[in-house]
Amino acid sequence: MNSLLDLARRLVGPEYGESSNAGRNELENRFVEKVTFASADEIVDMLDVMLAEDWMALPAWARNLAFRLACLQRPNDVTLLRNAADDLLYFGPDWDEIAYELRRRADSIEGGSSH
Repeated sequence: MNSLLDLARRLVGPEYGESSNAGRNELENRFVEKVTFASADEIVDMLDVMLAEDWMALPAWARNLAFRLACLQRPNDVTLLRNAADDLLYFGPDWDEIAYELRRRADSIEGGSSH
Protein backbone atom coordinates (compact mmCIF):
# COMPACT_ATOMS: atom_id res chain seq x y z
CA MET A 1 0.00 0.00 0.00
CA ASN A 2 1.23 3.51 -0.78
CA SER A 3 2.36 5.87 1.93
CA LEU A 4 0.51 9.11 2.55
CA LEU A 5 3.37 11.01 0.93
CA ASP A 6 3.27 8.75 -2.15
CA LEU A 7 -0.46 9.32 -2.52
CA ALA A 8 -0.07 13.08 -2.09
CA ARG A 9 2.62 13.12 -4.77
CA ARG A 10 0.32 11.19 -7.10
CA LEU A 11 -2.40 13.81 -6.49
CA VAL A 12 -0.11 16.50 -7.87
CA GLY A 13 1.49 14.42 -10.60
CA PRO A 14 0.69 14.87 -14.28
CA GLU A 15 -0.98 11.46 -14.48
CA TYR A 16 -3.62 12.65 -11.98
CA GLY A 17 -4.85 15.33 -14.36
CA GLU A 18 -4.74 12.95 -17.31
CA SER A 19 -6.46 10.01 -15.63
CA SER A 20 -10.13 9.18 -16.03
CA ASN A 21 -12.71 10.32 -13.50
CA ALA A 22 -12.76 6.79 -12.09
CA GLY A 23 -8.98 6.83 -11.70
CA ARG A 24 -9.03 10.23 -9.99
CA ASN A 25 -11.86 9.15 -7.72
CA GLU A 26 -10.00 5.99 -6.73
CA LEU A 27 -6.82 7.96 -5.96
CA GLU A 28 -8.73 10.59 -4.00
CA ASN A 29 -10.53 7.89 -2.03
CA ARG A 30 -7.23 6.18 -1.21
CA PHE A 31 -5.73 9.49 -0.08
CA VAL A 32 -8.76 10.28 2.11
CA GLU A 33 -8.65 6.84 3.69
CA LYS A 34 -4.91 7.04 4.31
CA VAL A 35 -4.97 10.55 5.79
CA THR A 36 -8.02 9.73 7.93
CA PHE A 37 -6.14 7.02 9.79
CA ALA A 38 -2.65 8.56 9.69
CA SER A 39 -0.88 9.82 12.78
CA ALA A 40 -0.34 13.52 13.21
CA ASP A 41 3.38 12.95 12.69
CA GLU A 42 2.78 11.27 9.33
CA ILE A 43 0.39 14.02 8.23
CA VAL A 44 2.71 16.84 9.28
CA ASP A 45 5.69 15.13 7.63
CA MET A 46 3.72 14.77 4.37
CA LEU A 47 2.63 18.41 4.50
CA ASP A 48 6.16 19.59 5.22
CA VAL A 49 7.54 17.72 2.21
CA MET A 50 4.72 18.62 -0.16
CA LEU A 51 4.70 22.30 0.76
CA ALA A 52 8.49 22.48 0.47
CA GLU A 53 8.41 20.86 -2.97
CA ASP A 54 5.66 23.10 -4.37
CA TRP A 55 3.53 24.90 -1.82
CA MET A 56 0.60 25.32 -4.22
CA ALA A 57 0.54 21.88 -5.86
CA LEU A 58 -1.51 19.89 -3.34
CA PRO A 59 -5.24 20.51 -3.92
CA ALA A 60 -6.89 22.75 -1.34
CA TRP A 61 -9.31 20.01 -0.27
CA ALA A 62 -6.39 17.66 0.48
CA ARG A 63 -4.47 20.35 2.38
CA ASN A 64 -7.50 21.38 4.42
CA LEU A 65 -8.34 17.79 5.31
CA ALA A 66 -4.75 16.99 6.27
CA PHE A 67 -4.33 20.10 8.42
CA ARG A 68 -7.74 19.56 10.04
CA LEU A 69 -6.98 15.97 10.99
CA ALA A 70 -3.52 16.86 12.30
CA CYS A 71 -4.96 19.73 14.37
CA LEU A 72 -7.59 17.42 15.84
CA GLN A 73 -4.84 15.05 16.95
CA ARG A 74 -2.64 17.86 18.26
CA PRO A 75 -5.07 20.51 19.51
CA ASN A 76 -2.39 22.24 21.60
CA ASP A 77 0.39 22.33 19.02
CA VAL A 78 0.86 26.07 18.56
CA THR A 79 3.12 25.72 15.53
CA LEU A 80 0.71 23.39 13.77
CA LEU A 81 -2.28 25.63 14.52
CA ARG A 82 -0.45 28.64 13.11
CA ASN A 83 0.72 26.74 10.04
CA ALA A 84 -2.84 25.58 9.39
CA ALA A 85 -4.12 29.15 9.83
CA ASP A 86 -1.52 30.54 7.45
CA ASP A 87 -2.36 27.91 4.87
CA LEU A 88 -6.07 28.74 5.05
CA LEU A 89 -5.32 32.45 4.66
CA TYR A 90 -3.29 31.79 1.50
CA PHE A 91 -6.38 30.33 -0.14
CA GLY A 92 -9.11 32.47 1.44
CA PRO A 93 -11.20 34.41 1.94
CA ASP A 94 -13.65 31.54 2.35
CA TRP A 95 -11.75 30.17 5.34
CA ASP A 96 -10.46 33.39 6.91
CA GLU A 97 -12.66 33.17 10.00
CA ILE A 98 -11.51 29.62 10.65
CA ALA A 99 -7.91 30.75 10.23
CA TYR A 100 -8.38 33.62 12.68
CA GLU A 101 -9.90 31.22 15.20
CA LEU A 102 -6.91 28.89 14.86
CA ARG A 103 -4.60 31.85 15.50
CA ARG A 104 -6.65 32.88 18.55
CA ARG A 105 -6.39 29.32 19.89
CA ALA A 106 -2.63 29.30 19.34
CA ASP A 107 -2.28 32.69 21.07
CA SER A 108 -4.43 31.48 23.96
CA ILE A 109 -2.38 28.32 24.40
CA GLU A 110 0.87 30.22 24.15
CA GLY A 111 -0.40 32.76 26.66
CA GLY A 112 -1.17 29.99 29.14
CA SER A 113 -4.96 30.23 29.21
CA SER A 114 -7.09 27.25 28.30
CA HIS A 115 -9.72 27.45 25.58
